[in-house]
Amino acid sequence: MAFSTTMLAWGVLDYGRSMGPELHNALEAVRWATDYFLKSTATNGVVYAQVGDPNADHNCWQRPEDMDTPRTVYAVTEEAPGSEVSGEIAAALAAASLVFKAFGDRAYSKVLLQRASKVFEFADKYRGSYKDSIGEGACPFYCDFSGYYDELLWAAAWLHKATKSHVHWNYVVQNMNNFKSHIEGSMFEFGWDAKHAGINILVSKYVVNRSLEATTPFLSYADSFVCSVLPESPTKIVNFSPGGLLVKEGVCNMQHTTAISFLLLAYARYLKNSNHIVRCNNNVIITPKRLIHFTRSQVNYILGDNPMSMSYMVGYGKKYPQRIHHRASSLPSLVAKPEHIECKGGTPYFLSGAPNPNMLTGAVVGGPDTDDTYADDRVDATKSEPTTYVNAPLVGLLAYFNAHS
Repeated sequence: MAFSTTMLAWGVLDYGRSMGPELHNALEAVRWATDYFLKSTATNGVVYAQVGDPNADHNCWQRPEDMDTPRTVYAVTEEAPGSEVSGEIAAALAAASLVFKAFGDRAYSKVLLQRASKVFEFADKYRGSYKDSIGEGACPFYCDFSGYYDELLWAAAWLHKATKSHVHWNYVVQNMNNFKSHIEGSMFEFGWDAKHAGINILVSKYVVNRSLEATTPFLSYADSFVCSVLPESPTKIVNFSPGGLLVKEGVCNMQHTTAISFLLLAYARYLKNSNHIVRCNNNVIITPKRLIHFTRSQVNYILGDNPMSMSYMVGYGKKYPQRIHHRASSLPSLVAKPEHIECKGGTPYFLSGAPNPNMLTGAVVGGPDTDDTYADDRVDATKSEPTTYVNAPLVGLLAYFNAHS
């Protein structure tokens, strides 16, 4: 949730003025999340990280209105820290503070920024992984694998962007080196668990504007990330489907497609008016125009320009997923079936081959297989489950391309 909020806020910050009447909805979505985070961080020395027993929740197929599984509360504290979740919440609050400052609510922005600073101090002072402190609530579904050092840098980078404070900038610069042994193996990763590539893209605008390229490693790291993705790069490490979709190992491939595409578009825009040149192995030059073209191809694939002519956004286009892995979408509404549905009462609907009765308009699913085929199978959560961390980066991408069609 925190990563989704950070990415949604970043999209609104960079592309909000291209959102037209949807800007109001985007701001409301960010505020809904930050209101929650303000409540979850209101107690000194405590961050409430999760509500609900993940194993019990995953065991049931029920409507939200019928849920009767334990609402167990998991919190990280000074004695049982969780720097990943605390750091990402701090990043989300700082990013959102910039959004509300830019779009007319300076009082709320100030509240968010003050809390972001406080939560970051807690995350940094009491270092540790929530995997160790609240592992029974985090693992195996939301287990952290990349450590917490990237979240600390990510949060500090957002705080620097929000405050322009040299304290936060020095923290990022010094600890990019101090944490090197912990983070250098994941410099090309970006998603809810790993912020590494995002840190370098986020600060690249500041580096370019202040001509700090020679004294900091961030543009070099950002260039290497670009070269790890673009298909013409000799140092590419990702794969592509025959139809051109970016493919990485693991579940829910679209999370990589949208998050990485967001970073590439941001970098293209930040470099547009600079003299910096991205070179892959010295013989392949990647221009901002090329980054935008590549990003557009990924967005177009998601929306239906693919071998299946399938839009992976529910409700968009003539052909889109009908059997998504989503409880409320797949179960009858309270109007259609007012009776309580027990924990296992929804199983027949889960296993049914019938289309979902309730359309989750705008949701983007995990995506096709590596050969571009899509089975539209509710049971296969890796392909058919929509998530906020897939949709959140896509909001900014769609806003940009809507304005630059």
